[in-house]
Amino acid sequence: MTLETLGASLPAYARDLKLNLSSLANDTTLSPVQKAGTFIATALAARNESVARTMIDTFGPQLSPEELEAAHAAAAIMGMNNIYYRFVHLAAASDYKTIPAKLRMNVIGKPGAAKVDFELWSLAVSAINGCGMCVDSHEKVLRDHGMTAENANWLPEQHRKRRGQNPRAVTLARHYPCAAAAGPFSSTVLPSGSWI
Repeated sequence: MTLETLGASLPAYARDLKLNLSSLANDTTLSPVQKAGTFIATALAARNESVARTMIDTFGPQLSPEELEAAHAAAAIMGMNNIYYRFVHLAAASDYKTIPAKLRMNVIGKPGAAKVDFELWSLAVSAINGCGMCVDSHEKVLRDHGMTAENANWLPEQHRKRRGQNPRAVTLARHYPCAAAAGPFSSTVLPSGSWI
């Protein structure tokens, strides 16, 4: 499937998603590697085999084998971390915040891609998975590495506290509609390319 056939397969009520998918594929806000990895990592996080395969086929050739593996790794490691840290953040008992996670996260230290690119992919996956703690953490690292809100076309900070919305997550979803195009979660992607 191509991006065009993916867009054409969306129902009429999702016309805006089709238009966004097309315009984002040609957007130059991010570097080609950042954009390609973000499309792939978010499609993997959405857990829809046909959308993920389309994004890998379309954007994979723009990445080195190591960067492609890092995009897969971002989806995998953030899938684990987002569940854990979302629980820690949502749990009423504060003592969970003081207990060490004891989770292996070696790939974050040596992802096989530029640190800022891997952090961007991790941020996008965290937005899809709804982990505010991880969104804040990865967004801070990106800012520490010089990425500004304008670089990623994020919403201004003053709009951050809208009721029920995380504007950074909303904006990432707006700019990377792979997750919205994927529809209901239908399968889980393993980094090896296997589907379960």
